Amino acid sequence: MDRIASFTIDHTVLMPGIYTSRIDGDVTTYDLRMRRPNVEPVISNASIHTIEHLFATYVRNSKFKDNIIYFGPMGCRTGCYFLVRDMAPADAVELVKQATAFIAGYEGEIPGVTAAECGNYREHSLPEAKKDAARYLNDIKDWTAEKLSY
Repeated sequence: MDRIASFTIDHTVLMPGIYTSRIDGDVTTYDLRMRRPNVEPVISNASIHTIEHLFATYVRNSKFKDNIIYFGPMGCRTGCYFLVRDMAPADAVELVKQATAFIAGYEGEIPGVTAAECGNYREHSLPEAKKDAARYLNDIKDWTAEKLSY
């Protein structure tokens, strides 16, 4: 089998940030790397699950809602993938910053956390998600579209 693109990235030097993982036609996949792979502890399941719910809710309610394809955690739990269509890289970076700030300051009920809405509604942690988002926001506060390359 062919080696997939994400396995060609040298994870031994990868730092937290926002990277263009791949471009497929009009769809861009961003690697939102929140932890240094194989060096830092990974994000807990409860935290990354809450980040998923809050980030997805925020971006799907933004002015770019029609450009959003997907947001979800990486299996390694060092970050998330964010897929958008027909969106300028600078807009994507700014939206990631806004969504991350939203999570860092969020108060209230986590959206979509009932048995009818979520397949694992019991495993969430708003306090951890806020802490992880604040940390990531600090890592990306000065990020620009010019820094998107691995």
